[in-house]
Parts: sequence; C-alpha cells; structure tokens
Amino acid sequence: MSSFGSPGSGPYTGKPTPPQRGSFPLDHDGECKDVMAKYLSCIKKVKGMNDEECRQLAKSYLSCRMDRNLMAKDDFKNLGFASETNTTSPPNTESQQGR
Repeated sequence: MSSFGSPGSGPYTGKPTPPQRGSFPLDHDGECKDVMAKYLSCIKKVKGMNDEECRQLAKSYLSCRMDRNLMAKDDFKNLGFASETNTTSPPNTESQQGR
C-alpha cells in the first residue's frame, strides 16, 4: 500500500514559482561580488552595528543587483532606505538653545 505524494513516489513534474519578494536569483557570475565583499567587510568592522557607511554599501549592492536584473527594480524607500534628505539632516537643536 502506497500513499499518494509520499517521498520516493515518483518525479516531481510541477514547475516551482518563486515568491514575489524575499528571494532572488543567485549572482552566479559574481557581477556584484566586489560590492558584496566591501559590505561584508564593513559589517565585520563595525561588529554588525547600523553604520552609515555600511548602509551606503548595502544600497550600492542592491542597486548593482537591480541594474543586472538579479532582483526586481524597486524604490529604495521600499527596501528600508529613507529618503536622503531625512537621513542627512541634523537634529533640531532650537529648543535647547532657548534654555
């Protein structure tokens, strides 16, 4: 007696479909390998902290992947990067000067 769909019951004939987000083709040709290596080195140097230099390298890596069709093109704000004007503006210190 054999169960339908049990392991070893025959070859899988369906075609897998990739998820819309969270998975993308591997960079088999190493097109973005240099940027990835710089990013990983940066993360190691700052011991995993959210450093601005590392964030810019991550952004460059994602840009490289999008330019080479290794992932779907998307706005950087959807990938966790705030607009450049929000990340570079200094904190508001006017309320502290009046004291």
